[in-house]
Amino acid sequence: MSDWEIYCIKYADRNTRTRADSFIFDDNHDAPHPMDYFMWVLRRGAEVILVDTGYDTEEGQARGRPIRLDPAAALQPLGLQPEDITQVIVTHLHYDHAGGLHLFPNATLHLQSAEMAFATGPCMCHETLKMPYTAGHVCEAIKRLYAGKVVFYDGDAQVADGVTVHCIGGHSRGLQCVRVRTKAGWMVLASDASHFYENIFARKPFPIVVDLQNMLDGFDTLHRLASDPGLIIPGHDPLVRIYFPQAMAPHIFRLDAGPIKEIPR
Repeated sequence: MSDWEIYCIKYADRNTRTRADSFIFDDNHDAPHPMDYFMWVLRRGAEVILVDTGYDTEEGQARGRPIRLDPAAALQPLGLQPEDITQVIVTHLHYDHAGGLHLFPNATLHLQSAEMAFATGPCMCHETLKMPYTAGHVCEAIKRLYAGKVVFYDGDAQVADGVTVHCIGGHSRGLQCVRVRTKAGWMVLASDASHFYENIFARKPFPIVVDLQNMLDGFDTLHRLASDPGLIIPGHDPLVRIYFPQAMAPHIFRLDAGPIKEIPR
């Protein structure tokens, strides 16, 4: 089978953060450290898989983190309408990755069993663990389950030819990364297994963490899965927009041909 195209879509950013928000151990903790919010489209001919859904205007207002583009509208330059999306890989159920599930009513969700159990279990009695989740998003996933539109995985699995998922954990109990066969080699969409290049290359853990050992072991897993370290795509790093070329709109970047600049490691 042929290789997949991958498009990175930026729909929001948050520029009031510091390095203390991104790294557990950092000597320059009060320096500014902005974050981008992405979702990803995998495309091969007529096949389309959306990886994560972003969050919508209502969620942004509730959290004081406004979006720049509605996730559904952000897909329009790719010629995609929300109802066209029939497959969504949900890397985890945090608000910024699953907050747009309701925007794609025809989609079957691909999710780790551990993530659904975590988001609906006793761990959500703890405010710190519950903070990145929104009940309505989790309920939307449950509605899809009862409609027969959730596929669960326990660890490593194939979603389609050339697309596999791998449970990492760490940041959330059932966080999964996505490995995709491209013309540049096996590319890994790390999602929040590595928010920034610096997390994985300097082995600096992200502060929102359920299991620190799993997070650190996950860095090794990302390296093992990718054909080259430069093909590991962090989930929130603005540098992605520098290392990869802009595609058909200012908020869309094409990943599958590989980086256009050397990525420091």
